[in-house]
Amino acid sequence: MLTWRTVVLSVGLIALFAAAPAQAQDRINVVATFSILGDFVKNVGGDRVDVTTLVGPNGDVHVYSPTPGDARRVAAARALFINGVGLEGWMSRLITASGSKAHVVVASTGVKTRNVTESNGGTTTVDPHAWQNVANAKIYVANVRDGLDAIDPAGKATYDANAAAYVRKLDALEEEVRAAIQKIPADRRKIITTHDAFGYFSDAYGISIVAPEGVSTEAEPSAKELAKIIAQIRRQKIPAVFMENITDPRLMRQIAHETGAKIGGTLYSDALSEPNGPAGSYIDMMRHNVREFIKALTF
Repeated sequence: MLTWRTVVLSVGLIALFAAAPAQAQDRINVVATFSILGDFVKNVGGDRVDVTTLVGPNGDVHVYSPTPGDARRVAAARALFINGVGLEGWMSRLITASGSKAHVVVASTGVKTRNVTESNGGTTTVDPHAWQNVANAKIYVANVRDGLDAIDPAGKATYDANAAAYVRKLDALEEEVRAAIQKIPADRRKIITTHDAFGYFSDAYGISIVAPEGVSTEAEPSAKELAKIIAQIRRQKIPAVFMENITDPRLMRQIAHETGAKIGGTLYSDALSEPNGPAGSYIDMMRHNVREFIKALTF
């Protein structure tokens, strides 16, 4: 026998299930080029945005090849969040091919960039890995916030509040990183990594970093350049070499074998880990990398 209570409850449940797809459809559809930037966008956008990341966890943004599915995602997006400064060399072609009319936000706008000289030929390029300095990550977040405010003025209060809350977490992270690095003896703050992705970290936090490859994982050292690096490691007594999650570890194993340097844990430079991994978010990534530095460089 039906009662008014049953009817009211049934109507309420029908309305709830009917509303769920509509709420999902009301989300702002945006695209971020790689997982670290996608994490920034998710933190600022919250429940108002649906974020698609083109280069996912453990993916190499330097050598990524877009798919037809990516073109469809870019075409459907209201906003595209890119790093810029040469990181996503494939992105302009993808935007053109997709016919996208989305609002493009260059998240690194306003960052004081650093130049690097490639080992293969001496070409000077801009280092795109600015997020490795937490102070720069705050600039990324401000640009993401402004981009979302521009495409969704109704959500401005939400985006501004989310950005402010996330920046407070980044403030705490920055203090944590500086304090942790101070635990490493000054004469042991020297490492070698697979490619030159930690220059901004080095400048900000005082760890000397050598990389046999350039700023892109496409670059590989010649036998002569590799011999110079091995000699440098021996001369400077660099205590540890580190693998990265996006690169082939064989080169670093060879260097460690030749020099006797300790092999440290895996670092995350250009991509996060899977969500349940050690670097599932930007904050987790920075904490993980610092822990690996401390484990390898302290006695």
